[in-house]
Amino acid sequence: MLDKKASRQMERRLTQALTDACETAKPLLPGFAWLTHLVDYRRFPDSLRVVWVFETQDDLARALKGDDRRRMRELTEAALFEVDVDIRDIDAHLDADSEEECRRVHGGDWERRLAVLERH
Repeated sequence: MLDKKASRQMERRLTQALTDACETAKPLLPGFAWLTHLVDYRRFPDSLRVVWVFETQDDLARALKGDDRRRMRELTEAALFEVDVDIRDIDAHLDADSEEECRRVHGGDWERRLAVLERH
């Protein structure tokens, strides 16, 4: 568990490292749009979830089948390593979604969609 000051510092560092991973991924992963993370610092790092968002369900399905899944894992691991976060089973902390599915199910409201994801 991190105190408030350490949580704020980790949030800044984590956001920057994941932003770098996102920018690296854009030219490598067809249909990849953006990523975000969810975390409860009272249960850090166990609560950390990194969500990779693709434009369409087809883009997402293609990414999850091929080498793109490995690239997502590697880029996430590198970002976490950069900020000294040790997570043994990275796959348990990775999620993927699509803009298309968010529009269909939640009317494009990512805040609502991520709140559902955060509870699982």
